[in-house]
Amino acid sequence: MISIVDDDESVREATRSLVRSLGYDALTFCSAEEFLGSAQAMATACLITDVQMPGLSGVELQNRLIADGHCMPMIFVSAFPDERLQHQVIQSGAIGYLRKPFKEDHLIEFIDAALKSRGSRSTKQ
Repeated sequence: MISIVDDDESVREATRSLVRSLGYDALTFCSAEEFLGSAQAMATACLITDVQMPGLSGVELQNRLIADGHCMPMIFVSAFPDERLQHQVIQSGAIGYLRKPFKEDHLIEFIDAALKSRGSRSTKQ
């Protein structure tokens, strides 16, 4: 199961469609809080999340998951380039960080890395 957390419905649905076209099950959530409250949250094999969202940000979501002992692979997407933040999430274990708009191939590479090896960390622009 791949979970997608983004406050932008069009991004959620486009990402869900891409993930499903790869043969994976995908769930979407409009906020970090909705994801955390979901019964499916801990069944997630890979989490794709926006960085900036109302309520908990993607970074705060990552911190919460780590604090709760959940180390699922995460891929971050952001419309706002921030190298410091990118470095922070990668150092905290994220598989990758994509800047919107991103190439589908880059997301596919990160999904493959997340599902094959939890130790792979990289960035794409």
